[in-house]
Amino acid sequence: MINITFPDGAVRQYESGVSPLDIAKSISEGLARKIIAANVNGKTWDATRPITEDATVKLLKWEDPEGKSTFWHSTAHLMAEAVESMFPGVKFWVGPPVDNGFYYDMDLGDKKITEEDLRVLEKKMNELAKQNNPYIRKETPKAEAVEYFTEKGDEYKLDLLQNLEDGNITFYTQGNFTDLCRGPHIPSTGFIKAIKLTNIAGAYWKGDEKNKQLTRLYGISFPSQKELDEYLAMVEEAKKRDHRKLGKELGIYTMDDDVGPGLIMWMPNGTVIIEELEKLAKETEAAAGYKRVVTPHIAKESMYLTSGHLPYYADSMYPPMEMEGEKYYLKSMNCPHHHKIYAAEPKSYRDLPYRIAEYGTVYRYEQSGELFGLMRVRCLHMNDAHIYCTKEQFADEFRAVNDMYLKYFKIFGIEKYVMRLSLHSKEKLGIKYVNQPELWLETEEMVRNVLVESGIPFVEVADEAAFYGPKIDVQIYSVIGREFTLATNQVDFSQPRSFNLSYTKPDNTSDIPLIIHRAPLGTHERFIGFLLEHYAGRLPLWLSPVQVKILPISDKFLPYSKEVFTQLMKAGIRVETDERSEKIGKKIRDAEMAKVPYMLVIGERETTERKLAIRKNNKTEPEPQTIEEFINLLKEEIAERKG
Repeated sequence: MINITFPDGAVRQYESGVSPLDIAKSISEGLARKIIAANVNGKTWDATRPITEDATVKLLKWEDPEGKSTFWHSTAHLMAEAVESMFPGVKFWVGPPVDNGFYYDMDLGDKKITEEDLRVLEKKMNELAKQNNPYIRKETPKAEAVEYFTEKGDEYKLDLLQNLEDGNITFYTQGNFTDLCRGPHIPSTGFIKAIKLTNIAGAYWKGDEKNKQLTRLYGISFPSQKELDEYLAMVEEAKKRDHRKLGKELGIYTMDDDVGPGLIMWMPNGTVIIEELEKLAKETEAAAGYKRVVTPHIAKESMYLTSGHLPYYADSMYPPMEMEGEKYYLKSMNCPHHHKIYAAEPKSYRDLPYRIAEYGTVYRYEQSGELFGLMRVRCLHMNDAHIYCTKEQFADEFRAVNDMYLKYFKIFGIEKYVMRLSLHSKEKLGIKYVNQPELWLETEEMVRNVLVESGIPFVEVADEAAFYGPKIDVQIYSVIGREFTLATNQVDFSQPRSFNLSYTKPDNTSDIPLIIHRAPLGTHERFIGFLLEHYAGRLPLWLSPVQVKILPISDKFLPYSKEVFTQLMKAGIRVETDERSEKIGKKIRDAEMAKVPYMLVIGERETTERKLAIRKNNKTEPEPQTIEEFINLLKEEIAERKG
C-alpha cells in the first residue's frame, strides 16, 4: 500500500499502481468525470498513469491552469491526427499549449493549408474527438524511437531525440496518431467537445530565420460548446477594445518610421490623459510624503557599472554614445540617478524614510519582434519613486505602497488583481542575481510577511526576481478578463551597498538603508493601453480629452452655444463646439464615436429657456439643467474621479 496525501492534508492508503483517475473514482463518480490530469509530487501527471510510491496528489479539473494546459496540449495532438489524415507525409516539429489554446508547427512539403481547410480540419477533429480514443503513454528506448522516426523520414523528431537521454523518452498515441512527447495528456479525446482553429502563420524551425519556414496552426478547445461560444464572444469584444484601434480612432497617440519603432508620440488627446494621470499621482504621493525630483535622460557608463545594470541589463540598453573620451548611455532606469540624489546630502535616521518621486523618461531596447502598440515600447514614462528606509521601517513602507495600489485599483474599477512575488534562484547567484544569499532569504521573508499580514492575494514565482532583490509584479485584469502586468514593487539590498549609501543612527554609528523601488501606475504607455481596453475607449469624465461637446442644431443657435462654451471653459471644463453645417443626428453620432462623455444639444427651446439639453455617451438623457447646475454636476464628478 502507498500513502496519498491530498491538498487539505488528508492522507488515504491505496494499492501501489493506483492512478489519479482511480483515486477520483474512489471519492465519487461525479468527480472522476471532471478529472483530466493530476499534480503528483509537484509534477503534472496523466490521470491514467500509475502511482507506485507515496505521493502528494492534487486532482486537476478544467478550471485549473495545469488542467487547461494539459487539455490544450492534448487537442494539439488531435489536430495533428486530423492534419495527418488530410495531408499524408506531413512532418511535425512541436505542438505546445499556450496562454489561450495551442499550436503545432509542421512541414507540409509543397502543400499549403488555406482558411477553407481550417473548417474541414475542425470537422475532422470533432469526428475524431467523438471516437473517445484514449491517450496512451509508452516509455520507449531511444534506439526504438530513432528507428521509428527514421523509417518515417521525420528529421524534426530525430533532431529532438538527439538531446534526450535513453530512459526518459515517451511516445503518446491516440487513434491513428503517435508522437514523441513527454506529456501529460487527458484520459481520452472524448473530453474535447468544442474546437476552433484560429490562425495560420509561418514559423522558422527552432525560431531561426536561417532555417526552413514551417506552417504553424493555432487553435483553442473547450469541454463544452457554451464555453467556446463565450470565448469567441469575448474575442470579438477584445477586438473592439484593442488599444491600437482605439488609440488611432480617438487620436491618442501615433508612431512614425522616421521617428523609429516603439517610440510613441502622444497627440493632444493622449497628452490630456497623461497630465490627468500625473496630477493624480502627484496628489497621492504628496499626501504620502514624497518629494519630487527631476533627473537627466543620459548618464556616464561608470554609474551603470556601479549600479550593476550594465553587467545584468546591457541587452536591454541602447548602445553607448562616446563624447570627450567618455561613454554615455540613454537612461534605462531612474534608480541610479535617485541614489545619487540621496547621496548628495548626509542623512540621519531622522531623515528616513526618504521618499523621492519622478515621472521619469527611460529608454529600453526591446527586440523589434516584441514591440506591441503601447504595451511593449522603447521609450517609457514611468511613475517611479524610491523609498530609503531602515529595516524597522520597511514593513510599514512596503504596506503603504501596496495600499497605494489598492487605492488606484478602486479609482479605476480594477476588481481582479494578483501580486506575483518573484524570488531568486540559488543556482544563479552571481550569474543572474547578486551573490548575497543571506540577504536574499531575509528580504524575501520580509516581503512575504507584509503580503500575508495585509491579506493581499499573491502567488510565489521562482527565478523571476530583479537582480538586486525580490519584487512584486502586479497583475491586473480588465473588465473582460484580459490580464496586464501593471508595475513592480521591488526591494533592493544591493545598490545601497554599491553606491555606499548610508545614514547616521541615534548612537552616531552609520548603517545602510534598504531601498523600495515602486511604480504603482506603471508607465503611461502600458497603463493608458490598459485603460483604453478596460473602458472600451469610454474614459471617465475626469480622464476624457474632451469632456463636453456642444452641438448647435443650426447657426442660429451659435451665440448661445458660444456663451455656454465660455462659461464651461472658465470653469476648467474641456469643451468643444461642433460648428459644422451638418444635421444634428450626424453631430450626435460623431460625438458618440469620439466617446465624448457629455453632449449638449442647443436648439430653440434651450436658447429661449437658457437651459441645456444633456445627452450622455451611454445614451441616457438627464433632465434639462441651467449652465450653473451642469457645471456643478461636472465639477463634482471630476473632483471625485468617478469611474
